[in-house]
Amino acid sequence: MQTYPSPEALRRLPAGVADVAVVFGTLVLLAAVAQVGEGAFARFQPPAVVPEIDLDPRNLPYYAARSTLRMFIALGFSTLFTLIYGYIAAKSRWAERILIPLLDILQSVPVLGFLSITVTGFIALFPGSLLGLEAASIFAIFTSQVWNMTFSFYQSLRTLPQELLEATTLYRLSGWQRFTQLEVPSAMVGLLWNAMMSFGGGWFFVAASEAISVLNQDYTLPGLGSYVEAAIRAEDLAKLGWALLTMAVVILLVDQLFWRPLIAWSDKFRLEQSAGANAPESWLYDLLTTARIPRLIGDWLSPIGELGDRILSQLSQPRLGSAADPRQQQRQERLFTQVLLVLIGAIFVWIAHFIGTTVGFAEVLLTLGLGLLTLGRVVLLLVLATVIWTPIGVAIGFNPQLARLLQPVVQFLAAFPANFIFPFATLFFIRTHISIEWGSILLMALGAQWYILFNSIAGAQSIPTDLREMAADVGLKGWQRWRQLIIPGIFSAWVTGGVTASGGAWNASIVAEIVTWGSTTLTATGLGTYIAEATAVGDWPRITLGIGMMSLFVVGLNRLFWQRLYQLAEDKYHL
Repeated sequence: MQTYPSPEALRRLPAGVADVAVVFGTLVLLAAVAQVGEGAFARFQPPAVVPEIDLDPRNLPYYAARSTLRMFIALGFSTLFTLIYGYIAAKSRWAERILIPLLDILQSVPVLGFLSITVTGFIALFPGSLLGLEAASIFAIFTSQVWNMTFSFYQSLRTLPQELLEATTLYRLSGWQRFTQLEVPSAMVGLLWNAMMSFGGGWFFVAASEAISVLNQDYTLPGLGSYVEAAIRAEDLAKLGWALLTMAVVILLVDQLFWRPLIAWSDKFRLEQSAGANAPESWLYDLLTTARIPRLIGDWLSPIGELGDRILSQLSQPRLGSAADPRQQQRQERLFTQVLLVLIGAIFVWIAHFIGTTVGFAEVLLTLGLGLLTLGRVVLLLVLATVIWTPIGVAIGFNPQLARLLQPVVQFLAAFPANFIFPFATLFFIRTHISIEWGSILLMALGAQWYILFNSIAGAQSIPTDLREMAADVGLKGWQRWRQLIIPGIFSAWVTGGVTASGGAWNASIVAEIVTWGSTTLTATGLGTYIAEATAVGDWPRITLGIGMMSLFVVGLNRLFWQRLYQLAEDKYHL
């Protein structure tokens, strides 16, 4: 079992050693970012050709650094989007009626579908520079990360403990103080685990986002994903092995240098009345808390932070006076509903006109039947993933030592691009005569199941230790413990995982229901195959119809099923 030096051991080091390590590490990080980021500003003007990927393994560290930098930039934008979008959706019932269904639709749209619309615009924003293609790649990764994080933050805000909300009202905290002292800290554990899941899921789309097709020309950005794609095309197993080894090293380094310190730091935000026996540990976090320089910089910047905090608090003071007139609120709500109905009606009229003049209404019935088949696969996947991964996630969340042991393994499995396994799975299906109608469920699960696992871990870790101790004291065991403690404690997090796993499964169906090995193609009957085949021949009316039908299924499922579970979690299953 891996052990870490304690903070006390670090403090016994000679004076300044921790500070030297922090300064040296910071300088190395800044130099690496500058060196790697320089390549993004290279001269580029379509239809020029970006240099091809060099399969020499000595280039792998540079390629891996380029991909990792894109991933972290996308994660930064995803976090900013999450805090703004999730906050507005949770605080405004009117905004929620638009933003949450819109979020359902956006996560149901295939990630690479965004690129076909936006890549030309990104290139136009940065004429003569490779930065346009870099921005397009980062945007594609962003769209693969952000929806899961936003759902997690939104659900955390909607299930805040009532007594804490009453305390903020009693002490008349401003909107900014409430946001920074209650809402973000309460959501931190779940948000971090979902950010880890989103970061890992982003690797699934790195290869495709680094190979961009625009203006009838294919462009390949330097990166680990494009290196793997080149190795697969060259059928070079040795180079592919080196790339997969590099990816494993990257995942472990990111875990040790980024995620593990954040998890250790976030432990202080758990809603606890008794301290946990075994808190998450990180040697880097202990090093940073031991060093003097970070504290000195924090003290030096604290006046600026306090000034900003005072300004934002003054701008977001709670309103005083009587409550708003209920009749005025009802009139505003009726007006909002009427405007929304008019917009929905106009959209349906346009859709009916589009269908009638292009594909015909018989095609709509065909896609509806195909969608029902894919829906069956998604439902079966969710049931199996819940039965298999929820107990494992709870075990990891309840046991910090087990979490330290298995977190790198889980993160590696979640981060490993599942689409790289598809050719091998296809060969397995061919040789074992397994129907792709069933095999596609396994392929969809390779990318979607981790959302349920990570949210189960986060939900289990958010259950206060005193409740666990009380359950043990009164003798709760087995199913009784699950029914009275674990299921209520993780229910909200599981719903978030189920929503995002469902959306991820629909998205993955486009590449999982039709797979190829050499000259053999296996095709499952479903909506994913319909969209993939329409995309292959460039049939835009059928592409639009297929994506629209998929969005309709996702939004309908969320409205009819997941939204009711969200309401149940909000009303009954939260602390």
